[in-house]
Amino acid sequence: MKRLAGPIAIVLAVLALANVAQAYDAKPWLEDLQQARAAFATKYANLEWAVFVREADLDAMFRDAAGRIGRASDDAEARAAFDRLARRLGDGHVEFRWPAPAAGGGAAAAQSLCARLGYDARYAGPPLAALAPGYRPLSGGPPEFPAGVLTVSGRKVGVLRIGEFSVDDAPALCEAAAGALGVTDQDPCNDACADRLQTWAYAKLTRDLEDRLGQLKAAGAGILLIDIAGNGGGSEWVEAAVRMVTSVRLKAERMGFVRGPHWAERLARRGAALRDAAATATGADRALLLRLADEVEAARQVALQRCDSEPLWQGRRPGCAWLGQGFYATGLLASAAPTTFQGKDWGEAVFEPSKFPYREGVWRGPTAVLVDGDTASAAEEFAAELRDNHAAVVIGAPTSGAGCGHTDGGAPTTLTHSGGVLSLPDCVRWRADGSNEVEGVQPDVLVGLRANNGPRRNAELVMRKLPEALRQAVALRPAGVRP
Repeated sequence: MKRLAGPIAIVLAVLALANVAQAYDAKPWLEDLQQARAAFATKYANLEWAVFVREADLDAMFRDAAGRIGRASDDAEARAAFDRLARRLGDGHVEFRWPAPAAGGGAAAAQSLCARLGYDARYAGPPLAALAPGYRPLSGGPPEFPAGVLTVSGRKVGVLRIGEFSVDDAPALCEAAAGALGVTDQDPCNDACADRLQTWAYAKLTRDLEDRLGQLKAAGAGILLIDIAGNGGGSEWVEAAVRMVTSVRLKAERMGFVRGPHWAERLARRGAALRDAAATATGADRALLLRLADEVEAARQVALQRCDSEPLWQGRRPGCAWLGQGFYATGLLASAAPTTFQGKDWGEAVFEPSKFPYREGVWRGPTAVLVDGDTASAAEEFAAELRDNHAAVVIGAPTSGAGCGHTDGGAPTTLTHSGGVLSLPDCVRWRADGSNEVEGVQPDVLVGLRANNGPRRNAELVMRKLPEALRQAVALRPAGVRP
């Protein structure tokens, strides 16, 4: 019997290897790829941009992905083919998220309430100009907004860092909110609880930004440099923040939306909220609410009518508008004073920045905005809106090109076999010149910032060009300046 042990072991090893070799099956992955193509064909807001501006051959890209899946030797290589497809497209809001591998044994480490809710100081850090000679940081003040003063060409420049347009990267604000509202780490915190914490935190974030801008003025700064390099985006709070750093009555970017159930349902909810508010409103308020409700209903009807994207896959424009018009990045109105809807519980449904207690024009002097290749999404919205309203000069490197992302969580597609989740942007923000913000923001003053430079090298490059940007900022004479 012992003489058979060796041959039997070899046979078993060969069978085991054969089973491993047969474990990979391309067919379900190809079916998932077909499902992804269908999602692109019906849900992808930037489909026209991809074809006519990006000049992507979408059919060829999907054929290449299919070929790679067919030649793959395991699931990891198949996933890599999907990820490569997303990277080649070059849209910062297109991604595949894959199920995490099963956790190993052992008890999970206890997390604080704010960690469980996803608060993470991932974008914290000083401004790039902090590395420049002569930079003097402001002591004290809100930690979410590192700031300081720098003298450039005889001008005292206030430097303000905004790492993300969200409370999500400020765990300290969440902890302060929990303390103020009496929520402990041991308490369960459902969606309503999380919303209460977030509302408190955003109100504090808004006051902290106002305080920091006031400190820069008190320090004698006459020009403001806002550093949003590496800022990956955030929330709708960006539309409150941007109105705090300029004396211009800003006009928000126009929005476009993907036709289909996601936006039809969103518009239906908005229209119902407006009509409910109109039922108890009077006079001009009632007239405004009913007019806007009618406009929302007209947009909903557009959302219900699909536009066939097949011509786009062949490099031709369809006979219908691929996108519907979805009002503005601020909601149903492009511009309004923050006091217009004060005390009206329906104000947020009309002009979304109304949900935040911001004050317009806290900073009223010249402004420059520093961007780089990692400035994305809501941070691009911030820079584009200031630039398009002639309210600031942009300095740095072209931005990421993520543009508008996902409204109300978007409409993700879960791939049937792999469980991967495909996220596609469902909206577009149109710049003043008619271009899609996904093309990125081109700086007025170009700086050769590179991701593989050290921060000191990038700071040196910025400082060489900063005098030019400040001269342009001082020379701006924007329309719409409020007294």
